[in-house]
Order: sequence, then C-alpha cells, then structure tokens
Amino acid sequence: MDTKLVQMDQDQEIQQRLSAERARLRRLAGLEQPKHFHRPIERAFTAEERSRVTILFGGFTWKHEDLIRAVFQGCGYSCEKLPVPNVAAFQIGKEYGNNGQCNPTYFTVGNLVQYLQFLESQGIPRQKILDNYVFFTAGSCGPCRFGMYEAEYRFALKNAGFDGFRVLLFKDSDGIKAASGAPGLKFTIDFGFGMLNAMHLGDVINDLIYQIRPFEVNKGETERVFREAVGGLAEDLKNRDAFEIEKCAPAWLKPKVEKNKILRNTLNVFGKMHEHLWGKDYLTALDAATEKLNSIDVDRTRVKPLVKITGEFWAQITEGAGNFNMFDFLEGEGAQIMVEPIATWVAYLLNQAKAHARAKWPVNRPYRNPEWYEFKKRWANDVGLRKKLIGLAAGHSLWNYFYHRTIKHVGGITHHLVPQKELAEMAHPFYNRFTRGGEGHLEVGKNVYYTVHKLCHMVLALKPFGCMPSSQSDGVQSAVVNRFKDMIFLPIETSGEGEGNAHSRVQMALGEAKVKAKAEFETVLKSTGKTLEQIREYVSEHPELKRPFYEVPHRPGITGTAAQFVLHVSDRIDTTSRFWKRSRVRGIRVAATAGGD
Repeated sequence: MDTKLVQMDQDQEIQQRLSAERARLRRLAGLEQPKHFHRPIERAFTAEERSRVTILFGGFTWKHEDLIRAVFQGCGYSCEKLPVPNVAAFQIGKEYGNNGQCNPTYFTVGNLVQYLQFLESQGIPRQKILDNYVFFTAGSCGPCRFGMYEAEYRFALKNAGFDGFRVLLFKDSDGIKAASGAPGLKFTIDFGFGMLNAMHLGDVINDLIYQIRPFEVNKGETERVFREAVGGLAEDLKNRDAFEIEKCAPAWLKPKVEKNKILRNTLNVFGKMHEHLWGKDYLTALDAATEKLNSIDVDRTRVKPLVKITGEFWAQITEGAGNFNMFDFLEGEGAQIMVEPIATWVAYLLNQAKAHARAKWPVNRPYRNPEWYEFKKRWANDVGLRKKLIGLAAGHSLWNYFYHRTIKHVGGITHHLVPQKELAEMAHPFYNRFTRGGEGHLEVGKNVYYTVHKLCHMVLALKPFGCMPSSQSDGVQSAVVNRFKDMIFLPIETSGEGEGNAHSRVQMALGEAKVKAKAEFETVLKSTGKTLEQIREYVSEHPELKRPFYEVPHRPGITGTAAQFVLHVSDRIDTTSRFWKRSRVRGIRVAATAGGD
C-alpha cells in the first residue's frame, strides 16, 4: 500500500513539473496571452503626396512595363519600374523572407528590397525612401502562396530595415487599395482605359517580337526597332491630352453641360472611352508603330520548332533569371516561341466567375423550390442569375473585342485568344475546372488544345519550385501524355539555382521537337513539287513576302511557320504560272486572228 502511495506522489510531482515547464516555455514564447492577428494599418498614401511620391512596380515584360509606366505618368503620377529580378534579388528574398516560399515570392520581394538598398547606397536617407516611395503590386486569395505576397513584402521589408514602407495592392476581387484605403492612387476613366490599352498593347507586341525575331535577316534589328516603336507608343500614352467635354462641346451645348453635372459626367465618360479606344491620336500612334515594325526583313523559310509556353503566371512571362532566362535560351537553340498573353488570365477569371455563378446559384437563390404558380418567386430566382451572367458575358465579350481590335491595328498577325469554354471542356476529363489555385485547369487545357489542333511542336510549362497548383497539374499531365502519344510536354520547375540542369532537360525535349518540325517541313515541301531554291527565288522577286506583317493563311494540321509559308508561296507560284500561261495562250490567239484578217 505504501508503494502505491509513493508511486502516486511521484506521478503527481512529475505532472506538476511538466505543467510548470510548459508554462515557462509559453511565457518565453509570448503565448501566455495570445493576441489575434490584425492586418497592419499603414500610413495613408494621399492625393497631396502624388507630386513627390514615386510609385514602384515590376514583374512584367519590358514592353508591358514601359507602357504601364507611361500611363501612370500621363495621369500625373511619378512612376518607375524595378529592374528585371536577378539571382542576387532571389538570394536577398530568401535572406529576409520566410522559409518555404515559391521563387516568384523570393525574386519579387528580394528585387524590391534590393532596389531600396540601391537607393540608400546612392545617398538617399532611409526615412526619405519610406516617405517618398510606395510599391504597387498584384494580390490575390486562394490556396496558393500568391495570396500571401502582401504579407511577405511587409515581413521582408521589416527584416531589411524598411519597416513602414507602403505597399499598394491591386486585387482581382476588389481593385486598387492600400491597406488604409487611402485615395492616393485614384481609379479614373483615363487611368482605367489607359491601363487597358497598355496591357493589350504589351501583350500584342510581346507576341509579335517572338514571332518576328527568330526569322530576322539582320541580327539585332528586331530588338532595336521594337524598342523604338514601344517608345513612341509610350510617349503617346504619356502625353495624350485628356478629353474634357467642356473643351470639346459645341457652343450650344456648353451652357447645358456647365449647369447639369450628370449630363457633363455622362458625356465625359463616353467621350473619354471614344478618345482612348478610337481617337485619332491613338490610331495614328498605332499606325506609326506598325509601319516601323513592318520595316524589318524576315526569312520565313528557316525551319524552327514552335514551342508553346505555359505554366505559372509569373514564371511564364518574366524574361530573366526567374525562369532561367528560358526565352533567350530557346531562341539561341533555334526555336520559335509562342508566349502566353496576360489577357488569357483575365479571360479565364471572367469565364470562371460565370461558371461559379451557375454552380452556386441553387444555394444562393432567394427562394427554395417555389411552386409552379408562384410566378413572382420563380422570376426572382431566375432574374438574379441572369443579370449576373449577362454582366459577366458582356465584360468577357468586351475584353475579347478590345484585345482583338488591338491585334487588327498592330499588324494583324498576333495569335487570338483561345476560347475559354473550349479550354475548360478539353481539360475537364483530366482536371476539374472548379479546382482552385494558380492557373487552375488552364495548364492542362492549353496542353491538350495546342496539341490536338497541331498549333505547336512542343509545350514547355514553366513553374516555380514548390508551387502547389502547378504540382497538381503536373500529376494530371502524366495521364494527358499517355492519352496523346505524339505530345511533347516538358514541365520545368524554376528557382534561383539549377539553370544548367533545366537547360539540359529542355535541350533533350527540343531535339525531338526539331526532328518533328524538320520532318513536317520536308513532307510539305515535297508535296509542292518545288525545291527550296525555287521558293526562295520567288520570295526574292516579291519583297512583300519579306515583310513581317504579310499574313500567311493558316493551314489546319500544319504547325511550323516555314511549312505554312512554303505552302502559301507555292500556291502563289502556281497561280502566277497559270495566269501567265493563260495570258500567253490568249496573246497567241489574238495574233493568229489578226494574221488571218
């Protein structure tokens, strides 16, 4: 009995010691009185500060960034773009950021910190940097780390000694706002339509440069001419006079406009829309850029494998160390690249919003199972969904219209946006369209779409290391590749290291794509019954065929640019030969008739 009492006393003593030690550790960790997390309230970016505060941004291609900066400056903001992130920025991001982030976080966060450190090294005091600079970036929500970017910026800035540096956030759900909701960055009609033009122009020009540069006759000419053209477009966006109805209205309308605020604002909105989208100055700038770009000499008879780029949003558009300088590497290896426009992502969000509205409506409708005679309730159940779908459909249609309108005015050869409905249908057997995160079903849908329609020789998916949505897609892609045996698909995880290994893997897959492209070209050339020398001789006699904006009709089932071009030139030769043959026969007949008379 005494033994049992001793044992109980020892167990009680052990429990007391454990409780005391646990309490001590909680006190050391600051967990004795846990505090709920609250989003930090930062200093407001106010309208009075616009003249002295510089907005920093980055993360796009240089074409997008030059045009976006011009819109900011044209709306009265001081704005500068950050340099292209390099490996040093990646290492700074890892040094000051949290562990376990994906590399777009490290690159973009580290790039901002690196730039602020550069400003400080140029003699600008730290307090002036905090007061006179703000950062503008995109944000989101959902299961991937993209929803944590804002917190990561603040965490790394604090660790680097820039605590209190202001971050302005653009979210796809609620637009532009600072953490304080201050109106320093104000959304206006001019700003909105300027950004629309900048994003669409950036996408179109980015597509064009990768279509033209692989076939340029004079090395380096494409880059030089495109920079001049983008500079001219940026000047137009920056210096364009804002439309104001008071200045443009006829004499009889001015008194009414001055007295009626609603009429003035309504006419101003429509006038600004017209000026930004159809204004003479804007169209003149587009025509000048198109004429400049069309001066580049190209040789489309060069056989190059066409590589479609997909993957995570940031990794597939950045043009530096963030994706192992993959675009330069591919072109250096003799490939032609088909890049993905940012416009596809916006179209995807709009299409997903429509699909989610339909799926959620049985739960969100105001009345549950009304009887057949309850017409008012049945109408209320239906009209809410219809209004939402009509609004989203109108937005989707306008987005596509303005994008394709930009294509029409800048050369007309940019690839059109892929129908989102078709992408979702093609992906659905492999990947549920309602699975959230990253690009959702797009990676799978694009892989199937571009393979089935023979629009590329190879699909290269660029994504960050540790990206959860991209890892999900990669798991599904194994089933996709097994279903489509002729598909060449390669996923590459990018980071700040491992460039040599990634380039080696791409080289092996690109070798297969080159064989595929060459076999296609030889088959097509043989089908024409002509030699490559005959094709090139005809092209040399017809200078319009050397212009980049000469539109070559697309032949279904033919992928390569050279193969498409050879078929078209062959048809032109045949048409010309038949014309001259008919003319010659007609001339002989006329001569014979004249001789008989």
